[in-house]
Amino acid sequence: MTDASDITLYSARLVVPMTAPAMRDGAVAVRHGRILHVGERAWVRDMLADRGQRFDEIRVEGALLPGLVNAHSHLQYSGMAEVGQGRYAGFDDWADAFDAVYERPHDWHADAVAGARQMIRAGITSVADIVTDAAALPVLGETGLGGITYWEVMSWTNEAWAARGRELIIAELDRIPPVPGAGLSPHAPYSLDTEPLLEIPDIVRARGLRTHLHLGESAFEGERPGTDPGDPWRFAKLESFQSLRAAGFGASATEFVDQLGVLGPDCHVAHGVYMTAADRALLRARGTSVALCPRSNDVIGLDAPPVAAYLREGSAVAVGTDSLSSSPSLDLMADVAALVRIARAQGYADRDLHERVLSAATLGGAHAMGLDVGPDRTGYLAVGARADLACFRLDDVDLDREAGVADGLAALAEDGAGRAIRTVIAGETSFAKENA
Repeated sequence: MTDASDITLYSARLVVPMTAPAMRDGAVAVRHGRILHVGERAWVRDMLADRGQRFDEIRVEGALLPGLVNAHSHLQYSGMAEVGQGRYAGFDDWADAFDAVYERPHDWHADAVAGARQMIRAGITSVADIVTDAAALPVLGETGLGGITYWEVMSWTNEAWAARGRELIIAELDRIPPVPGAGLSPHAPYSLDTEPLLEIPDIVRARGLRTHLHLGESAFEGERPGTDPGDPWRFAKLESFQSLRAAGFGASATEFVDQLGVLGPDCHVAHGVYMTAADRALLRARGTSVALCPRSNDVIGLDAPPVAAYLREGSAVAVGTDSLSSSPSLDLMADVAALVRIARAQGYADRDLHERVLSAATLGGAHAMGLDVGPDRTGYLAVGARADLACFRLDDVDLDREAGVADGLAALAEDGAGRAIRTVIAGETSFAKENA
């Protein structure tokens, strides 16, 4: 007979596994940080009883989802919220405001911890966290969050890289705690010369780790109209993407990094705003996911990402909040709602929209970081997966009516921000709202 404390049964009016149909009155049984059973509540309870397994039940009068996965953030900038509360006329305008605040004294560790706690209270259980200052490196592990800590690499010329860059970056990679995960973030095609962009993926791949970069975030990275798509830029000896532009070539930043071998299934990119259909096809061909950060783009003054096109074309999509220096909050569900609005405005009318964006915020983020496979797999509710769960209020939805499940998914996707009431990471409750 199993002790009652060994198994916890989380039951809810609506359970959304992501890799199986959403169900009314479902349940997830958890033991030792892993999912033991998923299914209708009555079936799971009977299964446990038939095997003589006692359990404690936690009832959620709402929806139970996999823990949300924030596929792009900078937790250390959580103390720079004054920047993210503004509105800007474009990337350069925002960067000026960012730099002015960044140069002030900051406790990067404390700020990152505060941001991590905000994410946990919003149902986020794993994060792709880009770190620029070493004090913030241990924060994911310290706060219990899953995901990957990426050390950001930027502003290296070819000459400086050859002289000392490679050895320095390897040493910095070694400083990242291996738990929950480590990687490198070559900042963007315009902030690094060709040699570091060539070598950083090799450094990471040799260790079986991952890369993550900003791509297609600024209009400067987009394909220049009116240029010959067959121009022979690949055969020019170019020191950087900047020199490609200076030489008059119109290739996009996505095409540029693809030629350098940066893209691949062990890499995901953030933003993906200024990308043509050919650029998006390159991402799909290389197995590279894109983390969409619509509220950050809006604050900075960028165009909206081509959400409808990504969905129609079957691109691997994830969702990120970016940081409080460019977004009003770290609630990933607010970005999910923004994606719904943008997709509709761009003409996406398929009935699967709510399910698609919710999947992007869970399974899509896990896939982007390679966390959907292996012993610590997450992003969906299935036997053997890590017990990362997020619970949300659905008190204004009648789930018993014929369209109840669809209504519940719509409420989560369109108005899920601020609804989180419980977050469970690896089987341990990290947040529970009182009286919920």
